[in-house]
Amino acid sequence: MKRILSTYLFVHQRLTTGLLGDIAEAGFHGVEIFCDRVHFDYQDAQWVRHVAAWFGDHGLQLHALHAPTSRDKSATRQGGTPISIADPERVRRLDAVDEVKRALEVAEHIPCKYLVQHLGASREAADPKRYDAAFNSLEHLTVFARQRGVTVALENTPGGLGSPGMLRQFIADTHMSSLRLCFDVGHAHMEDGVERGLEKMRDLVVTAHVHDNDGQKDDHLLPFEGTVNWKAALAELAVTPSAPEGLPLVMELKETPGRPIHLDDALNAYDKLEKAQGALKSR
Repeated sequence: MKRILSTYLFVHQRLTTGLLGDIAEAGFHGVEIFCDRVHFDYQDAQWVRHVAAWFGDHGLQLHALHAPTSRDKSATRQGGTPISIADPERVRRLDAVDEVKRALEVAEHIPCKYLVQHLGASREAADPKRYDAAFNSLEHLTVFARQRGVTVALENTPGGLGSPGMLRQFIADTHMSSLRLCFDVGHAHMEDGVERGLEKMRDLVVTAHVHDNDGQKDDHLLPFEGTVNWKAALAELAVTPSAPEGLPLVMELKETPGRPIHLDDALNAYDKLEKAQGALKSR
């Protein structure tokens, strides 16, 4: 099992080459960079080249970029204006598409496989105007990504437009055959469950986010700290036709006040996942 960490864990601090070095030295094989400009300023060309040079000299791989979800955070790095490629208001939608394109340009300097993209903002209703807006946005983004060797993978998010069933239906209706999917275990657990959610997405899933919660709040806990049945989840994740060599499981965690998460905690969680996975294979 490749150990890939989402830098979402450090989203409230700057992603420095020192921090990337710590991730590599801890034993992770790759990262998914969360494209938040406070965290990683993808529009600063000089900084991107600096980080690219670091990747070129070290063994860590950039597995994916996570598309930006908000902008204009306050000085305290909280809040921000949501970015949605499904915004029915044309000016805001085009602005969102442009922001995602700026993030994708990182792949010109640091090669990666995937752009993980939310179809809309969290809990955004699945109405026809948003559906059409998302289609118009992705017509441009998939071409822009492909020119940089990147595949767009839509992530299931809680409610409405980003639900597993809606994502699968969106691809079927739009005939956008180049789109793939990112299965988020924690988000599925908050909805119809991992098994039912993955069944609707399975044939197009190429990467996954692993984290835990209590089924109510999107806490992004370490696996085995919430109520996800990981034995059953791993059995489901093992059957993914689009990833015959094994689905990449990206640890996507979030710290909460008074509850820090260290790199060793994430590695220990991978140890538990591998142990559970090994038990399944031995049966």
